[in-house]
Amino acid sequence: MTKLEIHNPFNAPVYHEETVTSTMDVSRELAASGEPHGTVIAADFQEKGRGRIRDRKWEMERGNLPFTILLHYPRIEEIPQALTLRAGLAAALAIEDFCPSLKNTVMIKWPNDLFIGSKKTAGILCEADGGNVHIGIGINFAQKLFPDHLREKATSIALAAGRDFSPCDRLRLLERVLVRLHAELETAGWRERLQQRLYKNGEQVVFVEGAAGSKNSITGCLAGIGEGGELLIVPDGEREERCFITGELL
Repeated sequence: MTKLEIHNPFNAPVYHEETVTSTMDVSRELAASGEPHGTVIAADFQEKGRGRIRDRKWEMERGNLPFTILLHYPRIEEIPQALTLRAGLAAALAIEDFCPSLKNTVMIKWPNDLFIGSKKTAGILCEADGGNVHIGIGINFAQKLFPDHLREKATSIALAAGRDFSPCDRLRLLERVLVRLHAELETAGWRERLQQRLYKNGEQVVFVEGAAGSKNSITGCLAGIGEGGELLIVPDGEREERCFITGELL
């Protein structure tokens, strides 16, 4: 494991490994060894990256940017509200900082994805255990080709910007994410900032309520984000918005 010399506003180390099972796994090891709040582990490749829904793999080639940020919150009430969404907001802003040609194009798809246009470019997964929170972020950075089953669903910063990047550029982006995340966790008004770039806000959507595999779909107008990060939808034929804490936008 190598320690990277990049700026981390959390005043904690940033580590790097070429290949890991997942950066989430390594973050748990770092927590067990007593690493401080804000410690980061980044990798070139993770063999068993996963998404929010069990059994969904997060497929990334080498040259992209998977990493996990370790945060310590001894009491559950100390965990910032809507942490996954706020981490997504920070990552979206960081991508636009890094690549100004993408300004105002990176959108947040509730609850944990970033989209450019109609294609996913990043995912966020937050998990808590024993007073620790692990924020896993995977950004499609330099990838130019995707497997057939992802070609119409995924994009990368390189594809969206129409340019190539060097390995050092990944570290510049990582640094920007850390700066933005630190600021977002310290700044009020996250809900308003997030709603400005909420994917399909104000549009007709199809939403599958509940756990993965649920067949309870709802069609209606996406009406924004609640104070706790819940999704607000006005179902067709109804006047009042309803809030949802689990489910998936199709």
